[in-house]
Amino acid sequence: MFIIWEGKVDSSNPFIPHLATIQSVTDLTSDVKLFRIELNDPAVQENFDYKPGQFAFVSAFGIGESPFCITSVAHLSEGLEFAIRRVGTVTNSLHELEEGAIVGVRGPYGNNFPLKDYEGKNIFIIGGGIGMAPLRPVINFILGHRDSYGDLLVINGARTPQDLVFAPEFDTWSQSPNAKLELTVDRGDENWTGRVDLVPNVVKEIKPSPENTIAITCGPPIMIRFTLAALKELGFAPRQIVTTLEGNMKCGLGKCARCNVGDKYICKDGPVFNFEQISSLFEEA
Repeated sequence: MFIIWEGKVDSSNPFIPHLATIQSVTDLTSDVKLFRIELNDPAVQENFDYKPGQFAFVSAFGIGESPFCITSVAHLSEGLEFAIRRVGTVTNSLHELEEGAIVGVRGPYGNNFPLKDYEGKNIFIIGGGIGMAPLRPVINFILGHRDSYGDLLVINGARTPQDLVFAPEFDTWSQSPNAKLELTVDRGDENWTGRVDLVPNVVKEIKPSPENTIAITCGPPIMIRFTLAALKELGFAPRQIVTTLEGNMKCGLGKCARCNVGDKYICKDGPVFNFEQISSLFEEA
């Protein structure tokens, strides 16, 4: 039950979301939209401190809520940004909303990419499809602190050219100092002149050095499994490979026990893990 009084929500209950307004909606692909959302309460907005890798629940009132990674960078964006793919009841409802609509937001939850620990290292980003959503803030954070990191290599794959998320930002990523962007698709079309190959094969082709490098990957489980195998062939140690996990989260607070993976809860211990922490999940890789 949401208790609203004079436009404010009783936030003493951590399960009650903060009211927020959709500032803009941008089509990224045929089934992915980028929502820029601003928290209505200035005090809540000021104290909503988040880092790349963390997530929040977004509510479509009267329908439900779902967890989504925050795709913006706190000091580089006005409001919160979420790249939301239409896949179910909540996401369908969110996709029907327009600028000015009121939604709920609660969070931020989870841990984050320890980017401070990665300073001075080369960063290798490998993403597939909507898996680029949690990687986008990592890329933009590094580009915003370019002198603190080594080379940046991004491999971005998708099923088709039309499924490449964040295409409007590709020029910015590829033209930044010491940065390289490699795009690949499973199936090209008459206008596609780039690679047509699977992401793990591109990793093997490019052969990035594991020396002083952190590899961060996110995408479909099958892509992650074969990408992990490719990285291991190249000499990357499990602690050098980082990913985010998804779970059937309902609370975000470690109370509902719906997102456990072994002895870990994705909402509290994750969603960011290195493969040394979760190696048992990918023993066949």
